Amino acid sequence: MKGLKERVARVVGREVGMSEEEVLELLELPPSLEFGDVAFPCFALAKKLKRAPGEIANELAGKLASKLGGADFDRGIADVRADGPYVNFFFDKRLVAEEILPEILEKRERFGAIKGKGERVVIESPSPNTNKPLHLGHLRNLVLAQSLKRILEFAGNEVLLVNLYNDRGSAICQAMVAYEKFAKGKTPESEGKKPDHFVGDLYVMFSKEVKSDESLAELAQECLRKWEANDKHTRELWEKLNSWALAGIEQTFERLGARFYKHYFESEVYNLGKEIVLEQLKKGKLKRKPDGAVFADLSKQGLGEKILLRADGTSIYITQDIGLAVLRKKELEFDKLIYVVAREQEYHFKALFSILKMFGYAWADRLFHLSYGMVNLPHGRMKSREGTVVDADDLLDELEELARREIESRHEGLSAREVEQRARAIALAALRYYLLKVESHRDIVFNPEESLEFDGNTGPYLLYTYARAKSILEKARQGPKGARVQLPEQLNPHEELLVLSLAKFPEVSARAFEQHAPNLIANYAYELAKRFNEFYHSTPVLRSECEEFRLALVESVAQVLKNALSLLEIETIEKM
Repeated sequence: MKGLKERVARVVGREVGMSEEEVLELLELPPSLEFGDVAFPCFALAKKLKRAPGEIANELAGKLASKLGGADFDRGIADVRADGPYVNFFFDKRLVAEEILPEILEKRERFGAIKGKGERVVIESPSPNTNKPLHLGHLRNLVLAQSLKRILEFAGNEVLLVNLYNDRGSAICQAMVAYEKFAKGKTPESEGKKPDHFVGDLYVMFSKEVKSDESLAELAQECLRKWEANDKHTRELWEKLNSWALAGIEQTFERLGARFYKHYFESEVYNLGKEIVLEQLKKGKLKRKPDGAVFADLSKQGLGEKILLRADGTSIYITQDIGLAVLRKKELEFDKLIYVVAREQEYHFKALFSILKMFGYAWADRLFHLSYGMVNLPHGRMKSREGTVVDADDLLDELEELARREIESRHEGLSAREVEQRARAIALAALRYYLLKVESHRDIVFNPEESLEFDGNTGPYLLYTYARAKSILEKARQGPKGARVQLPEQLNPHEELLVLSLAKFPEVSARAFEQHAPNLIANYAYELAKRFNEFYHSTPVLRSECEEFRLALVESVAQVLKNALSLLEIETIEKM
């Protein structure tokens, strides 16, 4: 069926002389059902016609209401009313159910999918440093990228997830100096540590010791100079520590189900953009400072001057990103490239995209920075160098242990394997949902205990709701008989709410796709789960007069909830 907004857009567009697309941009979902199912605000029309929005709303509602039931009017719209500057539309929920339930039961896992352009999209995430393990900030990055990948694939696109390892530079050298000074001859195995944690402890050790011994900072700079000069011993030590860090990080990736199309390494690409910059300097698109540094003048874009090559001719991070973007376009032939990077780097990406456009790369318009906010602990911001960071592994261990205790308190006699499988699924659902339910640009305070609550706006609550729906269907021993559903003459209020929620999923998935916003899917899933649980507590399903219809409703909720959770990369489980 057509989405509720699309149906309203068609009738409004015809009446006011606007295209359906223009009306769709304006339509809203009212905050309360008393204001209808879809609302059309008249502010834009008021500005155009130089009339009061309330006056236009009354006139438009009157015209549309007079056409209700007409041959050329949408039969699903049952009422149209004006409320201040809004025209509110009320749908016939029974007719919506008649259309939406068979569609869900027929399309199953493809229900809600929109028809995209079939593009190839590359997503870069999470780009960790190799001097420490992944932390909670990396988890937010990767969870966002994995969900966005699912959403884009749901719209028919090919999506490649790539990663850039930042495996060179001063921070890496600091861990190397700490190893030489305080841990020479030790290994992750000898210390009983996961390899990336072993390297991360060296970085923390350096940060603490350098406060009382400034010579360590000089040693780190000397290490970097030797690395760049290809000193044999320095390179061998670098390879040793990097191999440990990479092995540990990839274990964490495996734990999170992260599969990458390709890994890039800063040590292999950091000089890539230098030739491009020098070529553009010759063309007159860049300038030199008196000391010889090369810069891009981005003042017209409000971005000031951006250095691309230092006075000594060495490149900086943005130079590498210029070269890497060009390389990826050549290698991967993408239609769109999305960088998932923290909000602190917004200026960097505005400058990068502007510079690539300045250089004449037409595809620079197809680059996008998905910015996300900080993840804080209840007691403050994470700081890797102080050793107060929440390591991803430690957090996952804690979540799994909390989930395990909850499962064992609810169920007796489960095998150890079953407990472990459920605990892992619940822990990952708790983590992913907590990180995805808020808009990506907002900061988060992550609370492990709160994320694992089985009641409320959490991942486990959604899993529990899905399992509850599947339990009803299992007790019935069969779902609805095919896609055709026999409806009762009238739906009760809880059934109406569920039907409306189900009908809105395609529109929500479309908006999540257009806005790169997994939080819209998360919020929708919670709303659907809430309404299903209200239905569950108020409306008998088995052995009721409307059993067949209600089973179809339950089956549809389970399917749509599973689809929504899949877009968040949350695996459903049949039993909690």
